[in-house]
Amino acid sequence: MADRLKVVIAEDNYLVREGTRRLLEDSGEVQVVAAVGNATELLDAVRRFTPEAVLTDIRMPPGHHMEGIEAAHAIRAAYPDIGVAVLSQHTDASYALALFQDGTAGFAYLLKDRLADLEDLIKALREVIAGGSVIDPQVVDALVTRRSQTARSPLNALSPRELDVLRVMAQGETNVGIEQALHLSGSTVEKHVNSIFTKLRLADAPVHRRVAAVLTFLKDTAAD
Repeated sequence: MADRLKVVIAEDNYLVREGTRRLLEDSGEVQVVAAVGNATELLDAVRRFTPEAVLTDIRMPPGHHMEGIEAAHAIRAAYPDIGVAVLSQHTDASYALALFQDGTAGFAYLLKDRLADLEDLIKALREVIAGGSVIDPQVVDALVTRRSQTARSPLNALSPRELDVLRVMAQGETNVGIEQALHLSGSTVEKHVNSIFTKLRLADAPVHRRVAAVLTFLKDTAAD
């Protein structure tokens, strides 16, 4: 199919790598142009094949630390049109913040459990290719919880429903997506979104930068 997404996979576990390749290609929506086992091979494959998106593990040889995140930054710097989705087993907010430290456009941070939901995974790949960003709901919860536990956090001013809207918003959803996820009317979602940006002093942020603004705000006191 001419419109299949061209994707490079990086994962040091052979079974996971080949299973992911088969899963994506069997969807009929993705062409895996390369599947590699470390960050060096990933960067080489990106240079050779110029994919539309990269799906990479967070930890790979040689150090098994944050090679996937480092490679993601290198790829976005050299090829700003290539989207990068990082897969991790960790809900620790520090990993997500490391990925988004210089901005969120074109990045996704997903838990490996997401591999079980092919539709969501492909949706995330399409989102980063379009320059958007996606963050796993469990990681969003960890970020929001961590931030809201800070006594002086402006998040404490948000109502429970506004926090719900914020969690969905930070997953990269539009207002329509928030309506569907929370079963709210369009006018109610718009009211909550405006209230959130007002309370977080982000009222002037453009809609397409909502996730970046929220994550930047969360990062300010992430170590508190």
